[in-house]
Amino acid sequence: MKTSYLIASPMLLLQLCISNLHHIFTSVFSKVANWTLGVCIPLTSSVSQLHKEDDQSKDKNATAPTSVNYHFTRQCNYKCGFCFHTAKTSFVLPLDEAKRGLKLLKESGMEKINFSGGEPFLHDKGDFLGELVQCCKQDLQLPSVSIVSNGSMIKEKWFQKYGEDLDILAVSCDSFDEATNQLIGRTQGRKSHIDNLHKIRNWCQQYKVAFKINSVINTFNIDEDMTENILQLNPVRWKVFQCLLIDGENAGDEALREAERFVISEEMFQEFLDRHSSVPCLVPESNEKMRNSYLILDEYMRFLDCREGRKDPSKSILDVGVKEAICFSGFDEKMFKERGGKYVWSKADMKLEW
Repeated sequence: MKTSYLIASPMLLLQLCISNLHHIFTSVFSKVANWTLGVCIPLTSSVSQLHKEDDQSKDKNATAPTSVNYHFTRQCNYKCGFCFHTAKTSFVLPLDEAKRGLKLLKESGMEKINFSGGEPFLHDKGDFLGELVQCCKQDLQLPSVSIVSNGSMIKEKWFQKYGEDLDILAVSCDSFDEATNQLIGRTQGRKSHIDNLHKIRNWCQQYKVAFKINSVINTFNIDEDMTENILQLNPVRWKVFQCLLIDGENAGDEALREAERFVISEEMFQEFLDRHSSVPCLVPESNEKMRNSYLILDEYMRFLDCREGRKDPSKSILDVGVKEAICFSGFDEKMFKERGGKYVWSKADMKLEW
């Protein structure tokens, strides 16, 4: 027995030492982990706490879709040569699904919605658009509801039916010379795009809708002086865009347009801006701002990332929700704020408010 005890003792002592060392290391590691977190919590909960804090940080830093541009249709009755959202599909969501998506956006923080295309007044003779406008203003109570249109399909009866719920209407006009509009493709038959522009401006004034003008500067209008015409129309904002190439839309093998011949340099764009520096409502939009500072939803309600010079779609917000889809939008919130994107139209005072 003595011999057996003497042989076993060192083994027992070794096991005891290992057990004590394991206890010491566990205790030390637990305290270090707690110091790192800055709180006193058990070691078993430290990992789960880290995951929880990481998730909370992601939620806090997640992009909110404050201002969204919803291109619910790609169809258009014009053939502008530089168009960067072309008729690659004829798909339009059912009205109920589109409204469901708008509700998801509102719940995620949307305050402004802009409807575009294609030509948004083309589908269902403008009634589909009108239903969406009413939904956003009456049901979702959005502070700002706006539309971008070429103006050719707008009738006064649309204002009579839906105008009360519309805040801003932007009409695209790239030239005040009809021949230039013909060259660009911003025309339909013998209708005067310029005469229509003045008519819509008067309707906007009558129905207390803010009137804007959007112009794409390109090789065909780069030398034009639009100062007198813009001042006469007196829009609340004149957005001046530099012609932008988007692979798969107006450039590349799969594109429906070939916009290379419309492209101007940064220097040429700046010269145009300098020529119109006396126009107080002018708001310039360079290619960089256009790529990164807009949240764009396509006809399937997918966010489009334009940072790489093409439109890379996310999954639809109808399938995965806004929070997941917006991670693939390429949206630069800082640039959005720098270009003054946060404003609303006061119908009562007939002015923009920031």
